[in-house]
Amino acid sequence: MFKDIFARAPALRRRDQANYQARFLNNQDENLFMGSFGSFEEAAASAPAGKPIGYANAQDAPLMYSHQVCSWDYAPIFWIADAVSHGMTRVFDLGGHVGIKYYAFKRLIHFPPTLRWKVCDVPGVASSGEALAAQRGASHALSFCCDLQLADGFDLLFLSGSLQYLPLRMAEILATLPRKPRRVLLNITATHPERTLFTLNSIGIAVCPYRVQLQDQILEDIRSSGYSRRDVWRNDGKEIHIPFVDGGDQAYYFGCCFDRS
Repeated sequence: MFKDIFARAPALRRRDQANYQARFLNNQDENLFMGSFGSFEEAAASAPAGKPIGYANAQDAPLMYSHQVCSWDYAPIFWIADAVSHGMTRVFDLGGHVGIKYYAFKRLIHFPPTLRWKVCDVPGVASSGEALAAQRGASHALSFCCDLQLADGFDLLFLSGSLQYLPLRMAEILATLPRKPRRVLLNITATHPERTLFTLNSIGIAVCPYRVQLQDQILEDIRSSGYSRRDVWRNDGKEIHIPFVDGGDQAYYFGCCFDRS
């Protein structure tokens, strides 16, 4: 009996892979991953036809993510509150979508009148964010842009769930800024304990190239840019699984806080 099962294993695997591929291609509302590639560019070039690549399609941008606080948000809430208490009131939220963390965190953190939170995202998402901020009466504190260079001189650089979608690594991001932020804060960052791998992520409305980077490499990128580590944590409860990829079950999300040395 066991011999027959092992003999059928390759066929069963091919069937499972085909079923998963169909699920990935037809995905509407799940967060799915598929494949392993040699680089960010190779992953983008391998994206299936039929759906936009990346977040440029912003038709449903205001509805994609919840403005609620999740269990994995409390570490950045602590470090942003700490930053504000030490006079760091200019936050640059790279890849912050329509301001989802601003709306979520302001219910738990006392944001002073001087706080300015700028989200940097693709044009369609930024436009949707501006409209939502005007609708919610938040435009006095929350603004949007599409240019990373505008992070120059901000107190705090915040990336929540966005680094893995960017072709630039942290060292490259920080190298573009003549006046580097006093604090760098990452959360929900896709990482791996042994290696860096590239995959595709289906978010329903689009398919995105996705980097799962070696954790030690991310930490070293920030440290070598002139920063000292304050904290590192794992985002337990937020899962990532890349099926049919060697080591795909070892990926996880983490966060960290660094201050300029």
